[in-house]
Amino acid sequence: MTDPTAKGKLKIYLGYAAGVGKTYQMLEEAREASRQGHDVVIGYFEPHARKDTIAKAEGLEFVPRRKVEYRGTTFEEMDTQAILARHPGMCVVDEFPHSNVPGSAHAKRWEDVEELLAAGIDVCTTMNIQHLESLNDQVWQITGVRVRETIPDWVLQQADQIVMVDLTPRALLNRLARGVVYSPEKAQKAIEHFFQESTLVALRELALRQTAHEIEIRQVDFDSPGFQMVPTEGEDTDRAPSVDRILIFVTSDPASAMLIRRGKRVADYLHADCFAVTVQGEGGQKLEDPPRVVERHLNFARDLHIETRVLEGDDIARTLVEFARLNGITHLFVARPTADQSKGLGKPLGRKNVLQDIVRQGRDMQVIIVADRSRPQQQ
Repeated sequence: MTDPTAKGKLKIYLGYAAGVGKTYQMLEEAREASRQGHDVVIGYFEPHARKDTIAKAEGLEFVPRRKVEYRGTTFEEMDTQAILARHPGMCVVDEFPHSNVPGSAHAKRWEDVEELLAAGIDVCTTMNIQHLESLNDQVWQITGVRVRETIPDWVLQQADQIVMVDLTPRALLNRLARGVVYSPEKAQKAIEHFFQESTLVALRELALRQTAHEIEIRQVDFDSPGFQMVPTEGEDTDRAPSVDRILIFVTSDPASAMLIRRGKRVADYLHADCFAVTVQGEGGQKLEDPPRVVERHLNFARDLHIETRVLEGDDIARTLVEFARLNGITHLFVARPTADQSKGLGKPLGRKNVLQDIVRQGRDMQVIIVADRSRPQQQ
């Protein structure tokens, strides 16, 4: 019997591509927990016609999926309310980053999982590294695919345990060729696109680095198999408070989304406070002008748990640097200008001049100019 007043524990099986064995390992744990007498259900399971994985689910209780009508088509989603009513001790939820059908109570499956955890239900789930929000730009550069279903970094960081399910790219490609991962026709298309060895090697490296980072920010019990990770209770008394503070300069430029991801990732590595700031005024942004691009960027930053500010000032550089100085900012992130220098800043001086002013006035802090590799840069 679970304690309804205690929050459930979240365990994430992390991989770098489909077919490495995340769901298989998750179901193996569920079966073992069930054998030991724990109350286990499967809230959502996507078999992908993989016989070995399907066999692992046999004998476990399934909570029936909820049918949803959308634009004349019937979809099946995880029935969160049915799981809450059943209230098991542990729930298995496949494909953590999944986007729910429009009209669902939550837009994302990870939000459904948050509701289960809040009710005191332990959850085991799966995801691949390319769905982590802060890595979205790097994954796009590696694969040429812009991943749309992403999970904020703070969601991963709150997990009680993260298990990296690893398989060498050669072994994964061998599984793909044998039809273990996809049907032969789908497997061939995968090999021609996403499942190229160089791509898989790069994604695997990202996953290994992220796992190492997650281990670093947690206490590690070296007596447990596989470096069992346990959550840090309160502050880490062994780590000195960070003296770093990150500021991200947000404009209407599309590169702001990339900048927010990059700045947040650096802030997480440094354990630093992070701000996303825009300047509104005669020389700055006008949030009331359609489309409300700047406001969307600020909302995106808030979704990543970044503190936001809208500053008033006609001189963009001076307003930004003064705020940075007053708030003890050590790293100021700005996007490198493109050929369209004046886009979104409103002043005839253009963006290059604003950037130069920021660099000149912010000599007492590290100004980091980040290039957006998705488009040509000014020479």
